[in-house]
Amino acid sequence: MSVYLDADACPVKAEAERVATRHGVTLYVVSNGGLRPSANPLVETVIVPDGPDVADMWIADRAGHGDVVVTGDIPLAAKCVEAGAKVLKHTGEPLTEANIGNILATRDLMADIRAADPFRQGGGKGFTRADRSRFLDALERTLRAAETERKKTSRPG
Repeated sequence: MSVYLDADACPVKAEAERVATRHGVTLYVVSNGGLRPSANPLVETVIVPDGPDVADMWIADRAGHGDVVVTGDIPLAAKCVEAGAKVLKHTGEPLTEANIGNILATRDLMADIRAADPFRQGGGKGFTRADRSRFLDALERTLRAAETERKKTSRPG
């Protein structure tokens, strides 16, 4: 079991490291550079070459059943969910088989709307302390659930 963090523009790196360390699992912090590596032996900083979606492809090629992926990238989340990983957005929102299709469709629709109106202004809402708290709680619960699931599947029987 590992945690994969899509680290480019991710506001919860320190929180993910804290929770992964508490659970004794490896945290892969994946980006195309610009991050200070952690001295924590459970944190592996992965710097991928520049290019579109290179970090996403690195994570998607490795994450699978029993792993946890933290990303705001919906297409990456869809690939990881399909591979059996548990996926969280940095706000703590889980992305699952039950909701990923709708979220992906909404993302595509919003991209079309933005493309149709080049004068549309505004961005996403800011990241709040409540979002950070929700993320911490969600990652803690997700890792506990993954550990429980792993123990159940590893029992002889």
